[in-house]
Amino acid sequence: MFVDRAKITIKSGKGGNGSVSFRREPFVPEGGPDGGDGGKGGDVVLAADSSYRTLMDFRYKTKYEAENGEDGRKKKQFGKHGEDLIIKVPPGTVIIDEETGLVMKDLVHNGDTFVVARGGKGGKGNVHFKNSVRQAPNFAEAGGEAKTRRIILELKLIADVGLIGFPNVGKSTLLSISTSANPKIGNYHFTTITPNLGVVEIFDKSFVMADIPGLIEGAHQGAGLGLDFLKHIERTRLLIHVVDISGSENRDPIEDFEKINTELSSYSEKLMHKPQLIAANKMDLLESQEKYEEFRQYAESKGYRVFPIMAAINQGIRELLAAAALELEKLGDIPEETYELFDFAIHDADENYREISVEKQGRIFVLSGKQLEKIFNSTNFNDLDSLRYLYRYIRQKGAVDKMKDLGIEEGDIVRIRDYEFEYIDE
Repeated sequence: MFVDRAKITIKSGKGGNGSVSFRREPFVPEGGPDGGDGGKGGDVVLAADSSYRTLMDFRYKTKYEAENGEDGRKKKQFGKHGEDLIIKVPPGTVIIDEETGLVMKDLVHNGDTFVVARGGKGGKGNVHFKNSVRQAPNFAEAGGEAKTRRIILELKLIADVGLIGFPNVGKSTLLSISTSANPKIGNYHFTTITPNLGVVEIFDKSFVMADIPGLIEGAHQGAGLGLDFLKHIERTRLLIHVVDISGSENRDPIEDFEKINTELSSYSEKLMHKPQLIAANKMDLLESQEKYEEFRQYAESKGYRVFPIMAAINQGIRELLAAAALELEKLGDIPEETYELFDFAIHDADENYREISVEKQGRIFVLSGKQLEKIFNSTNFNDLDSLRYLYRYIRQKGAVDKMKDLGIEEGDIVRIRDYEFEYIDE
């Protein structure tokens, strides 16, 4: 099954906590604190790997977590860093932040990597909190929090040549004859419901050709499978427009040709700037040569080259592929697409990180805040210095004044997460 879009949840590793430890060795008087720092949490990294062709794996597994960092140890030993989680995706995968809809990275080439969520920093051990006044700090810093993010993975096939045209005009037959691909072929609409890839080898050259599932009128607005597969044409360098010249389904070849090109330009104007070769297929079913000549003159008047072919019996195919190979030689590499990129510095910044909010619930005053929770997690409630450190932070950030404005009185309860203590007015 070909899967070209997936939504997953990724979570980086939490940083390890700093250690609270003191040297206790014979003949070492006043050894002092020696708690080591916690290890950094693992990053979540997406990597393009050419051995992957679809996003099928993400249909069955949608949550991914990197390893947490280890806590620090005594004797100033650092905790082990968490292992980075490397998630492999096919080249051509676009990473999109679900919340903002902005592109984070386009992994075009094999080996491209991108860190989509960084692990939390390791907390500092108690050795860092020693000063001239506090000789034996009995607390350490908690590790940094993990980052959770919802992302969309969208695969756009990378092919040199894309086969376009209405359903049942012979694209799959052309691909099967030109390459070793084995697409399902039948005389009915929408035989192909997933893109197929194959490698064309001609002369001493080779190129990748993709059969893009049949487009119909209104595809750019989502009709049929249009929006699902129009995006795959964006990566191609050259288009081969396959037309049923015989009109075997009571359709006019000129009208079909114009309708498909209208869909391309309506989806993205840049698709119309891609060079096209026209394969006038089913010449063996043509009732009148005049019909072909009328189409050829029309197409050539618009600057297109027309190649009469009979894909079912392998006639005219070599000339078409040779022209495609020569055209590809003239074209440079497809330029990388430009997007409005996701800016980590802006979207991950938290202006309220240091702010403490106060909520009054009866005679209970609830304090919350991201930095407050980190310091709270670092607090040793059996150590007076550690409690003073927490209280000083709460006062400095204006939370005490906020509680007074809300009418706090001595003996009222102050709650931080699941910890409660009585307020004593100084």
